Amino acid sequence: MDVVDEAIVVHFHEEIVADILSRLPVRSLLRFKCVTKFWETLISKPYFKTKHLNHAKNGQNSQKFLICQKCPKDRIFSFYSCPLSSVQLVEDVQKLDCPSNSKPLRCAIHCCYDGLAIITVCDKIVDETPILLLWNPSTRESIVLQHPQFLPEEFSSLGLAYDSISGDYKILIIHNFDYNHGYQRPSEILALKSGLWRETDKHPCGIQYVLSGMHSLAFAHEAFHWIGKTKTNYLLVSFTISSEVYGEIPLPEEICLMRNINIGVSVLDGMLCVYSTYESHQEEGTFKLWVMKDYSVKESWIALFTIVDPEIYIAVPKYRFSDGELLFWCIHYQCGTNVFRTSREPSVLWPRGGHQNGFAFTENLISPKLLT
Repeated sequence: MDVVDEAIVVHFHEEIVADILSRLPVRSLLRFKCVTKFWETLISKPYFKTKHLNHAKNGQNSQKFLICQKCPKDRIFSFYSCPLSSVQLVEDVQKLDCPSNSKPLRCAIHCCYDGLAIITVCDKIVDETPILLLWNPSTRESIVLQHPQFLPEEFSSLGLAYDSISGDYKILIIHNFDYNHGYQRPSEILALKSGLWRETDKHPCGIQYVLSGMHSLAFAHEAFHWIGKTKTNYLLVSFTISSEVYGEIPLPEEICLMRNINIGVSVLDGMLCVYSTYESHQEEGTFKLWVMKDYSVKESWIALFTIVDPEIYIAVPKYRFSDGELLFWCIHYQCGTNVFRTSREPSVLWPRGGHQNGFAFTENLISPKLLT
């Protein structure tokens, strides 16, 4: 083995080897760490992991979809990963071992960023505090995170992103307006290097947050985004990750005129998007998606497309394929549960039955243990 290591060093400069290996899938690289000590050391270096991630972000084969599903028979949650290809979406599904618990009775994926996922896991249905984890589903590594003051609930949203100013990953959690008590719970932020949650500054006055556990916070232009509501209008609330300053962005006029709708915000192809689901006067489910071409410019909102389908009750966009087709999660009247489908194909793709949710992620080598 030493002879092989020495031969590689002599004939190939480390940068050349790194450039070649950084284009390979995570599964292959984990095996290749056993080939030589030189490769093991190289693949474990932080700069190589960053190089690999940058390549993976632009590679279709590195884009995967992480799904959490409850089996209707034993009510146990399981994780699955599948390729993000409109052709292969249901052809190469891989079941993943659940971190920290082999048979969770409560489980949720809250958000994904840079191939890392924030999940909660619990082996009891009631009367037990769930474990909050930062998990890399590609390498199966995970760490347990400290609990915030208020744990994520059905109407809470989390976001994970990288702060390029501080060189640290940060997690933001916000809660829906508490209508029972008439107040907004404080938001909390966690910088991974510190390991401690702290409250953010005061929320914008007079704005109530419209949230759901189906959504994660949308991160674009160095800020988290979610939906807020004043007495008269909906709007986008922003929170800059480095300066921790709140802001407001106006929404399309059409959304502001709607009533009794389900509304959310997402990021597709790097652009901020808003979407709504509502029943038209013909009692048909209508899903509509807008994209913001120029950030924070109200006039740049463009209606991307509309889907009219009586089977859609609520829809949330998850991923846009290179040909423009949209993968989205929806509550489907016919199936009586939540399912995944695409904008062009009304039939259910994956899975069939059981409580579920999912997020797109990029396969990578980032170790959660080295971020704290």
